[in-house]
This record gives sequence, C-alpha cells and structure tokens, in this order.
Amino acid sequence: MRAFRLATIALLLSALPGLAAPSHTFKLGRDEFLLDGKPFRIMAGEIHYQRIPREYWADRLMKVRAAGLNTVGTYVFWNALEPEPGQWDLSGGNDLGAFVRTAQRLGLWVIVRPGPYACAEWDFGGLPAWLLRTPDIKVRCSDPRYLAACESYVGKIASVLRDLQVHKGGPVLMVQVENEYGSYGNDRDYMAALKGFWESAGIEVPLFTADGATPPMLEAGTLPGCAIGLDPGTSEKDFDEAARLERGVPVFCSELYPGWLTHWGEDWARVKTEEFLPDLRWLLDHGKSFSLYMFHGGTNFGFWAGANFSDRYQPDVTSYDYDAPLDEAGRPTPKFFAIRELLARYRPGGADPRGLPEPIRTIAVPPIAFDEAASVFDNLPPAVRSAQPGPMESYGQNHGFILYRTKLLGHRGGKLAATDLRDYATVFADGRYVGTLDRTKGEAAALDLPKGQPANETLDILVEAMGRVNYGPRLLDRKGITERVTLNAMTLMGWDVYPLPMDGDYLRLLRYSRRPAERPGNFFRGAFDLGTVGDTYLDMSGWRKGVVWVNGHNLGRYWDIGPQKRLYCPGTFLRTGANEIVVFDLHALAPAPVAGFADLD
Repeated sequence: MRAFRLATIALLLSALPGLAAPSHTFKLGRDEFLLDGKPFRIMAGEIHYQRIPREYWADRLMKVRAAGLNTVGTYVFWNALEPEPGQWDLSGGNDLGAFVRTAQRLGLWVIVRPGPYACAEWDFGGLPAWLLRTPDIKVRCSDPRYLAACESYVGKIASVLRDLQVHKGGPVLMVQVENEYGSYGNDRDYMAALKGFWESAGIEVPLFTADGATPPMLEAGTLPGCAIGLDPGTSEKDFDEAARLERGVPVFCSELYPGWLTHWGEDWARVKTEEFLPDLRWLLDHGKSFSLYMFHGGTNFGFWAGANFSDRYQPDVTSYDYDAPLDEAGRPTPKFFAIRELLARYRPGGADPRGLPEPIRTIAVPPIAFDEAASVFDNLPPAVRSAQPGPMESYGQNHGFILYRTKLLGHRGGKLAATDLRDYATVFADGRYVGTLDRTKGEAAALDLPKGQPANETLDILVEAMGRVNYGPRLLDRKGITERVTLNAMTLMGWDVYPLPMDGDYLRLLRYSRRPAERPGNFFRGAFDLGTVGDTYLDMSGWRKGVVWVNGHNLGRYWDIGPQKRLYCPGTFLRTGANEIVVFDLHALAPAPVAGFADLD
C-alpha cells in the first residue's frame, strides 16, 4: 500500500501550483549540451505518460531516477488530446503539465517529443483520425490543411510547456521537432514551418530532431540550429555521419533499444541484456548523451495500438511491454538491475541516487462467470444510407467497429471480395455466419458466399478497425471498407452503414438478456467481487478475438493467434467490492471464464 500512497501524494502535488523552482540555462554547445554553462550529459529513460495510469506516474518516474538516469523522455500523442477538431482533453491521463511537474518534483529533467507525428507503435503515429475525413489530404508535408491543424496543435502544447521550460524554473530541457522525418519525406519547408511554429509559440529551449544514422535520413530530417538525435547512435561511424553535416550542434543517441515491439501472430520480441549493454557501455565510455527507448513501455489501452506495413499489414499487440527494463506493470526486470549496475560505475562514488519504491500490489482474480449477453445485431444505431460503403472516417468515426449491410440483387452467391478492407471482418448471409476476411493475410480479401435455400437476401459485413499504420509510406490508413464490395465481380450497391465506436455512450445503452447467443458478434457481461485491489493480468486464452472492458475501462484487444493471451488490468481500474467486466467477442457463442494472474505470460 505504501506505493499506492506515494503515487497518490505525487499526484496531488502535481496538481498544485508548486513552490518556485530555481531557473537554469540549457544551451547547445558545439559538441555537448551545456547546463548552466557547464557540460551536461543527458542520460534519459523514455516512458509515455499516456500509456500509464496517472496514479502510477510517480512510481515509474521514481524507478527511472533509481536506475541512475537524470532525465525522462516522453512522446505526446496528439490524437488522444484532440479527439475532434477543437475539442481538447488535457485532463486525467492526458495532463502533460502534471506529468512534467511530477518528474521535476522527483528530481528528473524532461525531454518532450510532441511530434506532431510520433510513430511509437501508436494508432496513426499519434496523428488524429479526423484528418482522414478530408479525402485528398496529405500528411507530414506542406499541405496547407494539415499544416493549419499542426499549428493549432503546436500552439496548444506550447501553452502547456511555456512556463515549464528550464529557464523559467521548469524541468523541460528540449523539445523535438517531428520524428524520424528522414525515414518518410524530404519536405524542408514543412520541417522549417514546424520549427517556426514552436518558436513563435514561445518555446525557447533548444529544439532537436531524431533520425536514423544514414546520409539520406540525416539530410532530409535534420534542421539547422537543432540538436541531432540518432535512432540509434551506437558507434563512431553513426556519430561521424551526423558530424559530416557540419551543423555545429551536439549529436546524441535519441533512441537506444533495450527491447523491441511485437505484432500479433509473432513470438514475443526479446533483446538479450548481454547484446544491448555493450552499446550503452560505448556511449558511456565516449561521453555521449542518450535515451533508452523504452525504459518502460506501458500499455496500448483502448484502440490505441498501431500497426506496421512492410510486405503485409502487421498490427501491434495491446501490451507495450517492449521487453523493457521495467515490465508492463512497472516492475524492475533483471535488465533494469544490469543497467543500474553499469550506470553506477560511471557515477562518482557509485552510489544509487535513491532507492526503489515498494512494489505495487498484484492480485489473483478467481475465474469470473458471465451470465448475460447482448448481440451487436440487436444493438445497432440508426443506419446511414450509402450508395457504396465508405471508410469509417467518412461517417465521423475514429475507432471501433462498423457494420455494412446490403440487400442482394442479381448474384446471390459466389466469390465475395472486399477491396481494401481494413482490417478484419466477419461475414453473414441472412444472419448465418459465413466466414472471415483478414487483412493480415493479404490485401485481397475474398471468400466464397454459399448459395442459400431460399436464396440469400441480406449480406452483413462487420468490420473491426485495428491499428492504423504508424510508420512508413502507408500512413493514410482509413478503416472499414475503403473501396468497394463485389460478388462475382458485380459491384454491390445500396448499403446501410452502422457506425459502432464502442465507446462509453454505446456500451451504456446495450440491452442484455440471459438468452443463449444465436450468432457470433456478442457482448458478454459478468461481475466479480474483490476484497482488495491490485494489478492483475486477465487471461483471455479461452476466447477468440475481441475487446475487454473492466468498470468501463477499455483494456484493449485480444486475439487467439497470440502471442498475447493476457491483458494488463491496473489496480487503479478496480475497486473493492463489486466490479463489472464486459467482453465483446467476434466469434464466441458462449463465454469462457476469465481469471486474473500476476504476470503477462
């Protein structure tokens, strides 16, 4: 309970105006950073405050400091802050100012990476989905519509950070411009415009960029006057590539990877400690500044997990454990202690700056039974009539599921194809389940629609939007059916479209019963009592594919293809006494028990 109390105290302190802190100067020297005129080495660990329950920010930050690091880095995800144009939410878990102030009170400097594009295995790389409602918009370039949205965003974030800059008594040392732009494009006017937005908005601390250590990426992604981050920079050769630009600014390793990301259907990504430590040791031996990405990954709660696209679509799992030094639940791993031991050798006296907080309680949850169900087909909103199916964004929807329904005329069976389906669909003919269409298996989504007796009349396609692509040239990743549906090459027309965002408002209106489910696509509701609360992992190995809510908190997606079979449920989402769990499964006709365990695996 002590860790809970510490987190609560830090949370309360973060909401107060705070005592006046001394101001400092932070400048870019030719080869090194200068804090109050003296050489300063940034030793950072990255955590993303929007991936961590606010009540746990202090716990995670204390562990960054306890490892021997002096700085925390964080991305800012625009789409979570501005879900609709002009509608801002910087409260609760989105409160950037409170996070930065908490870091300062716990003795850490702060590097802010606000994008506007972040990547980070986050939906659309942090860009808001409502940008995609403009059919011909281009992002990460000088498209004036995109730039106008970026300027508004920069102004909002700058209003939070202005008084938190180091020369005003705050902990913010630097702010990043864009992210790994040299891996994407070469619009120098766009990068210069973003730099100008920050400067005009009152951000006076040094700015920096972050790119791969190759000549094309550095040429396209860096900016004069900005520090140069390397993702990663772990050798003399890497730093020499940046030095050839002759910018006269410090170069540092902005992302050093002690772990890695995982997609659905893969084995868990693992980075061995003995393979990672030599890179960190090289940086320490050569006096380089660095940031560990990730020091603590956290969780892609809700629908925020992103996706990659190389030769095929690769959605990211819900857990952002990342094989990081702190695991998904914030617990130190052997990798944490190896890093701390190494850092201690490079610190005068070798003593740890402070100890670890007491562990946060974990609990087991006995198997939970489900006794109520609600079919998604019995809980549809009003339909939107469309000549052809449109992407989810064209109906004003950002996340969740969407149902497309049409009456069959002409062909009643045969080869059914959905062009550019994004991302996973279950198909029904007159209420009978026919099969699935899965983008991860290839872009050409098709199946055989059996001819019925009597002939099929109604076709339903229930589409799940998984993560939007967050990296590379395929960022414009609209969801749902984005092109057309054909049956034996005949384009099907005249659709009723039902947006299903599966947000709090939708869930509250669900009508449950105790009747057995008749077809796939069901919500199952259960209740469980707790005598005490703590972190737990809910085991979904008896289920197929879907989403879980506990007390209204969306824990994220599960999928039986693995590797993730358990979803992290923080103790802050639970309460003593009665708790509610809701599972939406695309395939199950009957619920399976759900139990809670202490670990992800």
